[in-house]
Amino acid sequence: MKLTIYTDGASRNNPGDAGVGAVIKDEDGKIVETVSEYLGVATNNVAEYTALIRALETALKFRPDDVDCFLDSQLIVRQMNGAYRIKNPTLLRLADQVRRLSRKIGRIQFHHIGRENNREADRLANEAIDKGKVKGYNEVCRS
Repeated sequence: MKLTIYTDGASRNNPGDAGVGAVIKDEDGKIVETVSEYLGVATNNVAEYTALIRALETALKFRPDDVDCFLDSQLIVRQMNGAYRIKNPTLLRLADQVRRLSRKIGRIQFHHIGRENNREADRLANEAIDKGKVKGYNEVCRS
């Protein structure tokens, strides 16, 4: 099965209230799953990586053998594609999680897209922040 994943992480004030959003589509472009999760206080880069992790965890239940991931974070895409080294220990740990999840998929590619092409994942990430602030830091919001 081929899946297309769009992810976005958001952090207000960086670090600040953070959330993740993801849209997972099948081969026909039909949305098969979405993720919207409040993280509490985190940096934007942590939110971006966490969005990718949550999306891959969710996608694995479909047992995909081919996945294209689209992110508006050029840093994360370049780090995952090996163009940039990862020096920050927190980001290195998160990137290792992405790599572990990626090994469970036959082919996976990471692509950079402009924000204008990632609106739905962005909306889900910001919606998670809004809901999370209302519910409190210790609750996780998923949709």
